[in-house]
This record gives sequence, structure tokens and C-alpha cells, in this order.
Amino acid sequence: MLSGAALLCAWRHCGRSLVDGVRLLSEVHSLARGRLSMDSESVGAPRAGLKSGETLITEGKADIIFPSANEVFYNPVQEFNRDLTCAVLTEFARQQLDAKGIRLEVPGEEEGAVSPSESEEESEPGQDREAERSPDTPTGHCEEVQSRERERTARVGECCEEGLRILEGLAASGLRSIRFAKEVPGIRSVTANDFSARAVELIKRNVEHNEVQELVTPSHADASMLLYAARGKKDRYDVIDLDPYGSPAQFLDAAVQAVSEGGLLCVTCTDMAVMAGNSAETCYSKYGSISTKARFCHEMALRIILHSLDQRANCYQRYIQPLLCVSVDFYIRVFVRVFTSQAQVKNSASKQALVYNCVGCGTFHLQRMGKRITQGNHMKYSAAIGPPVGPSCEHCGQRHQLGGPLWAEPLHDLGFVERVLSGVSRNPKRFATSSRIQGVLSMATEELPDVPLYYTLDALSSTIHCNTPSLLQARSAFLHAGFRVSLSHACKNALKTDAPPSAVWDIMRCWEKKNPVKREKLSETSPAFRILSTEPTLQACFDIREDANPKSRKQHLKRFQENPEANWGPKARAKAGGGISVALEERRKQLQNKRKNRSEETKQLKSYPCKKLRQGTCVLGEECHYSHEQKKEGEEEEEEEGGEKME
Repeated sequence: MLSGAALLCAWRHCGRSLVDGVRLLSEVHSLARGRLSMDSESVGAPRAGLKSGETLITEGKADIIFPSANEVFYNPVQEFNRDLTCAVLTEFARQQLDAKGIRLEVPGEEEGAVSPSESEEESEPGQDREAERSPDTPTGHCEEVQSRERERTARVGECCEEGLRILEGLAASGLRSIRFAKEVPGIRSVTANDFSARAVELIKRNVEHNEVQELVTPSHADASMLLYAARGKKDRYDVIDLDPYGSPAQFLDAAVQAVSEGGLLCVTCTDMAVMAGNSAETCYSKYGSISTKARFCHEMALRIILHSLDQRANCYQRYIQPLLCVSVDFYIRVFVRVFTSQAQVKNSASKQALVYNCVGCGTFHLQRMGKRITQGNHMKYSAAIGPPVGPSCEHCGQRHQLGGPLWAEPLHDLGFVERVLSGVSRNPKRFATSSRIQGVLSMATEELPDVPLYYTLDALSSTIHCNTPSLLQARSAFLHAGFRVSLSHACKNALKTDAPPSAVWDIMRCWEKKNPVKREKLSETSPAFRILSTEPTLQACFDIREDANPKSRKQHLKRFQENPEANWGPKARAKAGGGISVALEERRKQLQNKRKNRSEETKQLKSYPCKKLRQGTCVLGEECHYSHEQKKEGEEEEEEEGGEKME
């Protein structure tokens, strides 16, 4: 077998570059390592054994041991969440290490995916490059250059001394941390922390099972206290991942302090009922914002958590910069960078807004919390002027609900999202959910970045009781009128547009004229009657335009997938002590038809007199569960005592 130096020099004699030779050698070495690992498995290499009742689950490159009982939390539907996080971390590591001159090597990535600095170096002609390509270069020099190139390349599974320090605050089984170690290059260390002692023991077993002890360190601590202990500049983490069961509110204050300058904070929220308007008072207590029940509730949830993160960071002269924020399935996921700047923090007030939402027609208006004006080289800050609405809605006459404050700036860094999308597209076999990642990220790049919240076609049509126009017809009408319009990844029927509410309703009035409703059946106080009573000042055209169909829709990307499995939503919470909790399906079976299966109890109740009949208030007659037969006074007293016990 040829040595590395001989193979490299032979490659250069064929006229190829040194970089290509190094890549070839790396591939040969990796194939050799893979062959050795397969040989060791074939002869029965020792692996961590499974205990009775345990299950081995494979996700990505990780094999995770799970107990049969629900001792730690795991939801297979969130594989998309973990895949997306790995993709984002890879691009973030590439961006951070490229500034240090370190190249990332991602297995399976197609050729041509080189860093900007490397492409610039290869494009600059010079004597040194020509000397490297010279066939007379000694073998020793080849080995020296090869070693230097390998030192500046970060690979998956190898410790990078200048790489990222990652903390997973609530690791449960350690699945996410192990996937980081086995799938994301450019990592220095991963701390997999959990408050449950049983979970930490399982993390240790899984780390040993996957042979990532050099990168992943299990930790048994309270996540908040661990984060507070890392507030020092030298102790901060480059990436902090928080994926709790429910709300992450209690960890946010510590997280914004423990992340490094320009570091990445990844947060998941699964308490969507609270953030979508079902419990506005609870939302305020956790996030400092009032949520409202509206069609745009999923995007509003994203903006509420961003507002909460920025507000908490401002207390420490820090601010956030969103990279990617998505609403998926039953949760939301945000990726933000955190920076320190006293001057930039002053802009935060003008980045937040209140929302006035009409309860009748769904029209909404935003009111910024602050105002900033540029005066030469200086910035002047003042309170905003408002409100933008009157006592009642100008379109339907109904009242407004007040929500917020919420983040009113863009949700995504489009340049970063496009790089993540490009990385996933170049390596589609890397993740099991690559097709869905491409669909969601493609929609994110198509959204209007400067237009918060959205309308929905079905809600607009329902308000005036008319047929719903097709998506292409509605988008074409806005484009013909000179407005911008886009879809939203957060809702299938969403329309984001910079058109004012008056123009939106003018377009719907024009549509109603083509598809008239029976106005004689409309109440004079209904929103539909008041909106349709006004003649449109804008004449809409619904002819289909070529640019009305977005690129992601033309390519039939997987944007809004069907439910992956039965009962695919949030699973039952794992018990703090590691005990067994009743499966969600079993609990549902116990609670179903509990009123219908009372035939035996009903027969027994017929032996007791009806109290309401004696009081003259029972109107059920023969359908009453209690007896309407007259008893003697002595018997009535005995039956009454028995009836009270039964009730």
C-alpha cells in the first residue's frame, strides 16, 4: 500500500493541485478507518449492552438507549428540530472558524463548497503557488504542507481547539448533544446537562455507547445555576441550546448572560396555547407580553419570544440579532445571536411594537414603542406618537384588542438562511428531513422581511361571507395594485403584504362583486354589512400573473406536511424523579366516554328519590336518573341519606 507522501506526490505529478491531493488522501484515510471499524464490528467488538426492557433508537448518526418507561423525555416528531439545529450549527461554525482560517469538512458535502477565504487564496496567482505545483518539490515538504493543511481543517468527531463550546441545558437522553458531536464539525466541547440524576446516568451510557467521550461531557446541575456560573467572559459558551418541556422563560435571563459575544442562542417553546392567546395573563407573566387570539397567532408567538429575549438582554447592555425563527408543528424555534453594545441597546425601544387587532374584521395595526430620528451623525430617541386607530374599527365599527409588546423587526437574516439552505441542498442525504428543511427555509427566504404579521384568505372571505379566491388570484390582485405580497411559513393560507387595510378590503369588495353574497341576509350591525356598504376606491384585477406563484410552490417543495403519525403532538411530561408516567394514549382512553358508560350507575340511582321533584323544579320527567315515585316520609328520609352519599 502506498504511503501518504508517495500518494500525494504521485497525484501532483499528474498535474493536480496540492489541495486536491490532500482531499484525496483524507478520503483514503477515512475509507481505511471505515473499513477497520467494519472489520472490528464483524469480529464482535464490545458495545454497550441493553438492559431488560430498553430500546435502541437511531436518529442521524447517533444510536440512543431509551428505557421502556418514560423516564426521560423523547419525541420523535422533533427530529426536524434537531436536524435543523445541526444544519444551523454547521453554518454558524463555518462562519466563525472561517475568520480564523479554519476550513470545515462535512461528510457527504458536494465538491465546490469551499469557504470564502479559501476561494480567495486559490484565486490569487503567485510564485508560492507555482512552487507548490512543481514536481521537484521534496517528499518531506509534501508531508509538512499536508500536516499544516490537516491542522487547519475541522472534521466531524474531532476536537477543534479553536472551535465552538456548546451547552445543552436540558439534555434528557443526550441525543441532541451526541448528534452535535457526530454530525457537526468545528466543535471544541459539548456539555450535556440535566437536572435529573437518572437522565444524567443515561447520558453517560449513551456517550460511551457512541464513543464521543472526547467531545461530550455529561453534567448534573440546575440549568439556570449552570448558566449563571458561566457569566464570566472566559467561561461563556459559544452556543447555548434550550429545548425544555413547555416554557423556557425561567432560563432566558441566565442564557443571555452566559452566551459569548456574538454567540448563538437556540430556544424552543412548546407552550403554544399560552403564546397563541388562550392565556394572555400567563403569557404576560412569562414573557412580558400580551398574546391575542388572532389568525396571525403563530408568527406573533415568534415575535413575543424575540421581544422577551431582547428585553432581558437589554438589562445587561446586550441585544439580539435573529438569524432564523420558525413556527413548526406544535412549537416554535428561534436562533439568535447576542451582542454587547450600549449604543445599540438604545435602538431596542423602536424595535418593539404594540398590535391593535379588530375583533370584528381582523384588521390589525402596529404601534412602535419608540421613535428614532437621524440628525447628521447623531441619533435622537423619543417616545412614539399614537395610537394608530380610533375608538372603533374604521372598517367594521367593532372594538380593538391590544396585544404585545412584540418584536417588529425582521425574523430572519436572509443571507444566513440562504447559506444554510445551500448547505442542506448540497448534501440532501445528510438529514432524514432534508426535503422539509429545504421547503421551510425556501419559504423563509421568500417572506417579506419588513412586514410583521399576516392576513389569511379564509378569514378575509369569512368576514364578508363570500367564496374564497384562489391563492394565485389573491396574490395577483395585490401585485396588479402595486403592492408587495408573500406567503408565510407559519400558516398555509397566509398573505403578508405592505398594502394598507383599506386596500385589502377594497380588493375583497371587488372580489365580492364577482361573487356576490345575499346582502338581505346580513345583519346591519355585522362587519360584513358595514364593509360591503362602502364602495371600493381601488379596482382590483384578479388575472393570474406569472410572478404570483412563488418559487417554492412551483418546485413543489415540502412546505406544510401532513401529520406524521397519530397523537404526534406534545408527549406526556417525564416525571422529575424518573418515575413512570401514564402514556398519553392510555390517559385518553381512560377519559373517553366516561359519561356514556354510566348505565349501571344510572340503574342504581333509580332507587333514590329526586330532590328537585320534591322542590318542584325537576323538568326531566322519565329521563331523570332519580326516582319520581312517591315514598312514605320514613322511607324518604332513609333514601335521602343514601342519595347524599351517592352524590
